[in-house]
Amino acid sequence: MSAFDYIRPRSISEAVDFLKTHGSESRMLAGGTDLLIQLRNNEIQPSFIVDLKQIAELQTGIQQKNGFVSISATTTVSDILMSNLIATYFPALIDAAKAIGSVQIRNRATIVGNICNASPAADSAPPLLVYGAVVVAIGPNGTRHIPLNDFFIRSGVTSLQKDEFVAFIEVPIPVKKMGAAHVRRTRRRGHDLASVTLCCGVEETGTVRLCYGSVGPRPVLVVDKSGVLVDKNASEESKAAIFDSMFAHASPSKTSMRASPAYRLAMLRILGKQALELAICRLNEGGK
Repeated sequence: MSAFDYIRPRSISEAVDFLKTHGSESRMLAGGTDLLIQLRNNEIQPSFIVDLKQIAELQTGIQQKNGFVSISATTTVSDILMSNLIATYFPALIDAAKAIGSVQIRNRATIVGNICNASPAADSAPPLLVYGAVVVAIGPNGTRHIPLNDFFIRSGVTSLQKDEFVAFIEVPIPVKKMGAAHVRRTRRRGHDLASVTLCCGVEETGTVRLCYGSVGPRPVLVVDKSGVLVDKNASEESKAAIFDSMFAHASPSKTSMRASPAYRLAMLRILGKQALELAICRLNEGGK
């Protein structure tokens, strides 16, 4: 591990002032479960590590505001699992949070960090994309609200500027009744990265929002407004054709050790059907 200076700002303004000068040389620390591994393996060699955990404005946790739920940068995965707000409005995010690492990892890892790491296999990404999450980035030029679908570029790369950091994720409370579910597939039981991670959201209008990851350089969000997938009278062939079009953007790596491209593509369709059925069930139960 290369040497670095440890910076611990006490306010957002103090952090922004530091990043204005040293942003390109710095990395943010909140949970550190991904960052520390990258440091240890010399995958990154920043001159400064900026610890966000002592910033008072980021201690707000999970709060309901004007039409959305705010998740601060220091909110851990375990905080998500214990939140009544998340369970009430975003149960698919609870599904995903249960799949992230071990209990020890969940107690330390943050949802914002999981997003900023930009792994195509990040389990929190599909439900957050289905729910229409927005990233709140703060830097010397002010605050930017970035739709999560525009935040991801490719594996390990986001649209975040070098002198910005993500302070919050804002997830809009569904205006229309929706049921949603997250499912995944791994090589083995335990704390493995997903070979396929997928979330499906079904609105009462029949619109289906589907997001899948670990089958390309970034998570893919697709929306179908035809109503075919939720139509009890629609044929299996017509539903399969919709799924084929929705999964057309999948491009699994040929060099991955976790699963072959053929296996991932086959599992996409199986998991898509499972998640759709569960999402419809939750919709019928009251839109959870």
